[in-house]
Formats: sequence, C-alpha cells, structure tokens
Amino acid sequence: MIDLNHLEKYRENNRIEAKKALGGLPKSIWETYSAFANTLGGIILLGVEENHDKSLHPIDLPNPELLVKEFWDTVNNPKKVSVNILSDKDVKIVEANGCRIITITIPRAERYDKPVFLDGNPLSGSYRRNGEGDYKCTREEISAMFRDSAAKSQDLLVLENMDTTVFDTDSIRRYRNRMSSLRPGHVWEELDDCDFLYKLGALGRSDDGKLHPTAAGLLMFGHEYEIVREFPNYFLDYREEGEGNERWNDRIVSTSGDWSGNLYDFYFRVYQKLVENLKIPFKLEGGVRIDDTAIHGAIREALANCLVNADYHGSRGVVIIKKEQKITMANPGGFRIDIADAKSGGVSDPRNTALIKMFNLINIGERAGSGIPNIYRVWDRNGWNCPEITESFEPDRITIVLETPAVNTEENAEPARNTGGKPAVNTGDNASPAKNTGGKPAVNTERMSGACQREVIIEYLTDNVSASPAVLAEVLGIKSSRTRDILRVMREEGIIEAQGSGRNRIYRLRS
Repeated sequence: MIDLNHLEKYRENNRIEAKKALGGLPKSIWETYSAFANTLGGIILLGVEENHDKSLHPIDLPNPELLVKEFWDTVNNPKKVSVNILSDKDVKIVEANGCRIITITIPRAERYDKPVFLDGNPLSGSYRRNGEGDYKCTREEISAMFRDSAAKSQDLLVLENMDTTVFDTDSIRRYRNRMSSLRPGHVWEELDDCDFLYKLGALGRSDDGKLHPTAAGLLMFGHEYEIVREFPNYFLDYREEGEGNERWNDRIVSTSGDWSGNLYDFYFRVYQKLVENLKIPFKLEGGVRIDDTAIHGAIREALANCLVNADYHGSRGVVIIKKEQKITMANPGGFRIDIADAKSGGVSDPRNTALIKMFNLINIGERAGSGIPNIYRVWDRNGWNCPEITESFEPDRITIVLETPAVNTEENAEPARNTGGKPAVNTGDNASPAKNTGGKPAVNTERMSGACQREVIIEYLTDNVSASPAVLAEVLGIKSSRTRDILRVMREEGIIEAQGSGRNRIYRLRS
C-alpha cells in the first residue's frame, strides 16, 4: 500500500495515476479506469497533483463524499462503463498529511470482463496502460480480449468453408500409429479416419449436419497453406542460435513447404532438437532401458503449453529459440488466469481445449494445471535458475525462458511423469530479512515464476518508490545475479527505469 503521508516519494507510473479533481470528477478518470483494468491494475489518487519535479503532493478535497457518489453512479452506468469490477473496499476517502483525498484501487479485470470499455463502443473506448500513460487499444488487442472472454474454447469452432482435403493424411497416420503404440486396444482404434477425427474433435458437425474441420483439427493436422486461410498470422519458427555472426545454426519454419507445417509435426520435429544434447544415463527398469527422464518430460510440457495456449489469431507467431544453455519459447496471447495461480497449479483455464485433448491422448501434457508446477519442480531439483515466465503487451505475448546448464545425471535418471508407472515408450519422436521492508522477512520467491517475481518488484517499488539491486535481491530472497537479470528484462520492456550507475544505481517504476 502507498505511504499516503509521504506522497512526495512517489511518481506517476504504470501503476499510479494522480488527479487534482478540484473541479469535480475528471473526465480522464474513465480512460485510466479502462486502462488499469485491461492491463495489470493500479491506483488512482484524487486530490493529488504533481510538482514541477514530478513528485506528488495532496490537496484537500472540499467535498470528497460528493466525488465518491458521482464515481459510483457513473461506474455503475453501463452506458458509460461496460462493467464495474470494483467493490466498496476499493474506493476510500483517506487522510494524507492533513488533507482528505480519495484512493481508487482498480484490479486487473478477469478475462470474461475484458475489454473494459467506455461509452458503449469497445473500438473507440478501450484503453491500456504503459509507462507513458493511457493509450487506446488497437483493433487487434480488442479482438484478442473478446476472443478470450468467450466461454467456448477458440479451437472448437467448426470451419464450414473447409472439408477434409485440408488435412495432411501422413500427419493423421503418424498420430494414429503413435496413439496405438501408447494406448493399445483403444476403443477408437478400429474407426475409419473420419469417425476417428470426429471423436478426437478434429471434425465437427455444422448446422446442416455435415462434418467439417474444427479450428483444432486444422491447426493440428492441416497443411500450412490451408491453415493460413483461417489464421493469416499463423507462423511456427524454431531456431538454434550459437555464438558468432551466424543468425542461426539450424531452423524449422512452417512456411518452408518441405513438410506439413502443422502443430503435430512441428512439435515432434522441435522436441527432438530440444533434447538431442541431453545426456541420458544408463538406467534399467524391469529389464528395459529408460531413455526418458523428468527433464525430458518437463521440456515436453513446456513445448506443449506453448502450442496449446497460443492465440493463433495473434501476431508474431510461435517462436522457439535454443541456445547452448537456454531455451526460450514465446507464443501470441496473454494469460487467462493469474500468473501465480498458473505457477502454483490446480487452476486451469486453457485457451484451446481440443488441442489439449489431442496431445493428452498421446501422453503429452497435463490436464489439471499441474504442468507448469512440474517444470518448476524439475528445475528446482537440478538446482538450476528458476524458469522465467513473462507477459507483455502491444501485442499480447507470453514467454518462458528455461536455463539448461550441465545436466545433473542423478535427477536426469528419474523417469518422466505421466507414464502410468511404466517405462516411457520411445516412439522416436531461508531468505534473509529484507532491508526497508518494515521489519518483515523477505519473500522467498526462488520457486516463483519470473512473472511472480516481477510482481513482487512492482509492488515493492509501488510502496517504496525506488530501491537498489541489493535491496531487491533481499526482498526476493534470490541471488543478486538473478535479480539483475530480472531487472534487465523489466527495463527492456519499459516497466522500470534505472537512475545512477555502479553502486549508486537504483530502480523505480517508469514514469
């Protein structure tokens, strides 16, 4: 919470907006309401203005009760605001240095409430927040929020303008062979391809009773040139990057024309590349050599998560980059649940449920929100740096970074999960107290996602204005080198800014 008796320490930034409000409720308050709700949330201070040096100071509001009443009347008016996401506790009249001011705390809106827009028009009345203030959302951002707000999974859409000729028959054959080897005697094994695809969710029945590909079926088994008819921004890109002047050492792209370009084939081509340098210790179980480990399983999970949670209408496509000791996976689309919930597990709100089913049937991926926690668990057991998950905007994008230093052979020998206790089938494919935290111990975030660690930094800089890297490392309860990496990424994304150099360097939220 902001220290209201020391407002001079604060600056407007991507989480704080100050308005004098001496002439009544400012019209621009609603743009900020929309912007905070559609981004990461924030706090509006009424009865506070900026000095010439950008510091804040309170101004006594003559009649704050009237402003609060006007605010509630307007926020509950659907002709002005599309949805009220606030409760009584979010709007308060408080005292700051003897002045009465108003604080309005706006949370990040749930996906089914987005976009939060003004004046009945989402195209002209939707806003988001960056370090420079409120900006109007692009048509692409608005469309993405509407897609995510729908109750029905995006990939269940039946594509009535397409038929089964859009499918790559070899991809379907390989999928069925793999499923047969993993689930021998399955009830679908004797079905013809058409019935099999219908049961799988790759085909759906339209209003005229005919079968057509679903969006999931097209993405999973379609030819790339057919996929882009429905998803013009569809693009899959895998690169191996080394040191030196070469742009990449190896590359797989969906547009090359020498393979199908669909998700199924991309997954297995890329997975083999990602794990080909893993050292597999010799281990027997029941007389059978185990060529699959917990690390393999975690990489499978990360890759599957990247593909099934992508918004394929979004821009920039899916990009996987492998370096000597780091794997980066990025996909279009924002988070549909709180990042902390995704990391802790047990909460799941997938964007493409049919794709998840298709991967689950060939023993790839988890259903109950346990996949991401398992990735963190494996990395923690190996003593590696915690995986970093970040969310960015303009456009919406999720990125996970997995550091992969020399493999710990004891952990690597552990069989991968999700195999029913059987050997995997190789089918060829005490934190110290923090400074300046009011005597509270530091939060040990070592096992948090990168995004959760970033939220801790944002909250700390909201409350304390600025901090050195050493202080932030103690707040997080992690190594200084890891903290500097997080701060570097946050600077590059425009979330924070640095002042000073060397030992005198401090960080604050971007203003």
